[in-house]
Amino acid sequence: MPVRNRGKEASDDRLFGDPKMQEKLREAAKDMCYLLSRGFAEKSSLQLVGNRYRLNARQQRALQGMSASEEQTVLRRERSTAISNLKDRTVAIDGFNLLIIIENAMSGAYVFKGLDGCYRDVSGVHGSYKRVKKTEEALLLIGNTLKELNVTTIVWYFDTPVSNSGRLKTKLKELAEKYQFPWTIYLDNNPDTVLADSDDIVISSDAWVLDRANQNFNLGAYLIEKLIPEASIVTAI
Repeated sequence: MPVRNRGKEASDDRLFGDPKMQEKLREAAKDMCYLLSRGFAEKSSLQLVGNRYRLNARQQRALQGMSASEEQTVLRRERSTAISNLKDRTVAIDGFNLLIIIENAMSGAYVFKGLDGCYRDVSGVHGSYKRVKKTEEALLLIGNTLKELNVTTIVWYFDTPVSNSGRLKTKLKELAEKYQFPWTIYLDNNPDTVLADSDDIVISSDAWVLDRANQNFNLGAYLIEKLIPEASIVTAI
């Protein structure tokens, strides 16, 4: 039985909740965009901007998720499909990526809206996934929403090397059978590559995937902004 929540640490209200700190992160994201758009490497840009604004490691991780170059932002938005185009289509979901973001949003942890409009978190998997209080609720929200949007098939991809991915696959199969969700669940050693090469509509906020996938749908933003009013949002825009 899950007994814990996802994502939020004791210091996060101080690091992200203060309006002045949120404004600092927005200014830092603008500086990151400037550097990235002019060809500077992400790692060195993050270090430079992080030092300038005196951001700690957790704040810099949030900043990294909020940042993108002008070219990346335009490309990702151009490849983003409208919600009306989901009807009778197949979507390919970056499983841990979407699930953890929604768990965070439902658990009261801070989620970060980037310059590209996608949401990201600062919790991460780090080689091991553990179910939390909101796991099943998050999966049901995703499943019911895609059903209402008349998506024909949902293909989930999870990282095989992440511990407990097999247990999570079993849980998804149980929910699919119980609620008649059109789910297929795969474990793969490198799901990012599979998603990047997919001909289906990809659901992910992973920057590497978004820069390569032919089409995407920003389901994370739709769920957070429309259906999770309790979400604690920090926005770069």
